[in-house]
Amino acid sequence: MRTDLVLIKPSNQKELYGTLSEASLTAIEPPLWACLIAAFIRKIGLTVEIIDGEAEGLTPAEIAVRIEELNPLLAAIVTSGTNPSASTMNMCGVRLVLAEMERRGMTEVKTLVSGLHPSALPKRTMEEERCDFLSEGEGFHTIAGLLTALKKGPKKKEFDIPGLWYRNNGKIIANPRAPLIGSLDKELPHASWDLLPMDRYRAHNWHCFGEKGRKRQPYGVIYTSLGCPFRCHFCCVNALFGTPGIRLRSPRNVVDEIGMLVRDYGVRNIKVLDEMFVLNHTHVLDICDLIIERGYCLNIWAYARINTVDEKLLSRLKKAGVNWLAYGIESGSDRILKSVAKGITVEKTRDVVRMTKEAGINVMGNYILGLPEDDLESMGETMELAAELNCEFVNIYCATAYPGSPLYEQALKEGWKLPERWADYSPYSYGHLPLPTKYLSAADVLKFRDESYTRYSSGERYQRMIREKFGGEVLDAIKNGLTKKLRRRHLEEITGQARGHWTG
Repeated sequence: MRTDLVLIKPSNQKELYGTLSEASLTAIEPPLWACLIAAFIRKIGLTVEIIDGEAEGLTPAEIAVRIEELNPLLAAIVTSGTNPSASTMNMCGVRLVLAEMERRGMTEVKTLVSGLHPSALPKRTMEEERCDFLSEGEGFHTIAGLLTALKKGPKKKEFDIPGLWYRNNGKIIANPRAPLIGSLDKELPHASWDLLPMDRYRAHNWHCFGEKGRKRQPYGVIYTSLGCPFRCHFCCVNALFGTPGIRLRSPRNVVDEIGMLVRDYGVRNIKVLDEMFVLNHTHVLDICDLIIERGYCLNIWAYARINTVDEKLLSRLKKAGVNWLAYGIESGSDRILKSVAKGITVEKTRDVVRMTKEAGINVMGNYILGLPEDDLESMGETMELAAELNCEFVNIYCATAYPGSPLYEQALKEGWKLPERWADYSPYSYGHLPLPTKYLSAADVLKFRDESYTRYSSGERYQRMIREKFGGEVLDAIKNGLTKKLRRRHLEEITGQARGHWTG
């Protein structure tokens, strides 16, 4: 029996993460969007399979063979990652899978790409990739409509499906966007976790710091809302949804799915994928109360915003098993924060990080160097703030203009040089090219970032805190990670770049 739909998550870990891919430091996360689309399509009575090339370690050729064996009506490659930056860089994997399918002469299988990047650049994606169709937006109604049409053996006019892009005699045809899912509880079943190799997923190494006896596997993800109401200049997430906004699942629906992950797959380590989980206090508190009531022993991490937490909320989050909150701190300069419409201040950040730590919750501090107004002084202020806050773990990124973000549009308008390949949007790739600022070159920013990360993680105060809080084994793992030096093409080509201007 022919499968109606195969959903594919491509993989190209070595190119995207460089030497870090060899150290098993990165997480392997279940492909939530593929699981949600699968659940929606199953709901209308069609058959679905998922191929997770990353989790199973499949090459593009092996993925193509698997698709050929299933012989689906439609093969859909989903490029929405578990954070906004993960979609564009995965387009390199999309291209390789499509090329392998073409090489094998798999003309009977129609192909579609979906996700954040295709939604941000639908016309360009159709021009550059060897796909038959593209789904702009969330994809639920669009893919369901396309499958219905394909099963009928359609004429071209039957491809007038909201959200669908297709080709007609070499011409690219675009339909208007499909409406968003309304009621998440009523219209979206729980994700189709049974279609995944659940034993292969693992948490980030830092997620399990201090969890004595707890392994990084099994690992699960959950969403409690879709969308984001904010308009941060550097963020591209709303390219998928079309407009800022947020839709909530009911707390009971969320916790019922968490219960299923715990019961059926033994999951304890969980990431909340929401772009902004800690936003609606009533919603979050109700989820926490249900988790506490059911007695799940969880190790959760989630995203929060500096100006959306208080002591009561933090206390309840900790009781529910939220051991890590990731904050978008971004900069140590109020001038820079204002320039990107972040809506927070450095002093507010200090207060919230202190309050979070006092509640017993570890902080993942996310920083961005090289925003358009950044100079050496402001980037130095950012790293001085990082050293002062001494978060349990940090991500230090270079400002990158991801397709779909206002920053991308600004980069095009200003004529700034962008990465030549989609893979080079990965912050850890060999060819990663951040944006220049008004005062610094891209290479200046990249060098400052790499030196700053090493200096922060090697700092005596940070390492002492890690040893005292998590133990010598965790500290040894951090030190081992520091031996994995990233190679950077743009730094190998250019000499005499900026040095770090902060004391650490």
